[in-house]
Amino acid sequence: MAHSIGIVRGDGIGPEVVEQALKALDATGVDYEPTEYDLGARRYLESGEVLPDSVLADLAGHDAVLLGAVGHPDVSPGVLERGLLLRLRFEFDLYVNLRPVKLLPGAPTPLAGKGPDDIDLVVVRENTEGAYVGEGGVLRKGTPHEVATQGSVNTRAGVERCVRYAFNLAGRRTRRHVTLCHKTNVLTWAGDLWARTTSAVAAEYPNVTFDYVHVDAACLYLVESPERFDVIVTDNLFGDILTDLGAAIAGGMGLAASGNINPHRDTPSVFEPVHGSAPDIAGTGRANPLAAVLSVAMLLDHVGEYEASARVERAVAVVLGKLSGTTAATMRHSTDEVGDMVAEQVVQA
Repeated sequence: MAHSIGIVRGDGIGPEVVEQALKALDATGVDYEPTEYDLGARRYLESGEVLPDSVLADLAGHDAVLLGAVGHPDVSPGVLERGLLLRLRFEFDLYVNLRPVKLLPGAPTPLAGKGPDDIDLVVVRENTEGAYVGEGGVLRKGTPHEVATQGSVNTRAGVERCVRYAFNLAGRRTRRHVTLCHKTNVLTWAGDLWARTTSAVAAEYPNVTFDYVHVDAACLYLVESPERFDVIVTDNLFGDILTDLGAAIAGGMGLAASGNINPHRDTPSVFEPVHGSAPDIAGTGRANPLAAVLSVAMLLDHVGEYEASARVERAVAVVLGKLSGTTAATMRHSTDEVGDMVAEQVVQA
């Protein structure tokens, strides 16, 4: 049975990298039915629409969604982020943001003396609560006495389901270790909720070890000793920050893939590279498509095509070796050329 995949190419370099990701998907031979959706800055600027209810309802019928990137300098910050990306997360209850931090062979890292054996972890970021729910407001805006508040909403149920996902994931990995990252010494209420909940869940997984690290210390350890981490679980805001640092040590944003996951699969999960729309290089052929290709690998794994997913990841590693592993290599090889190289390797893998 064919997998139903929604395709949102988006803005800037989004269409270019999605095109290369689809080459890799086609090369696997996996049967899928794509449906294209026009969402992003262009639609908003022309019609004022971000994500109409009718389109949301149509997207809900798919097995997964592949999203390129959205954003444009003419669109105010927050319009597309809240109206499209966050709405998809909240409406589809995509409560896990999954970000592998895996240094593939051939990929560069700024960490001296570290290699693929040292950098192989996953960040499980709670994706529908925390500081991103929009709780708060402004008083006396634009005056010298302006007051702004931004709350962080954390529920026991929301924390527990995210933490449980992290422990289940760790149980399928070699090291079987979970690290909770928060700031319990300062954020005493939310931190205490996360700490107590994680400890309670940990007791149900005797084969998975567990520790706690303050989020600021985690930033230090990711650079100094990334091998200490296996699965990191954290809240929405801290996860957003940690995963960009993780991308930096695992080859850069050009290799950073992500999944917004509903583990119950009653709504489609959304897979996307995290590099943004990069309008300054759109159309130049200089965009690195490998993050989008790796997002397709995550999508394939999610829909149960495990062998095809592994082939795509192996193909990226081979191509990285040929490109000498540098982001600048995509300037010596066009976006299309890199996509063709990956697709060829997928067929051979």
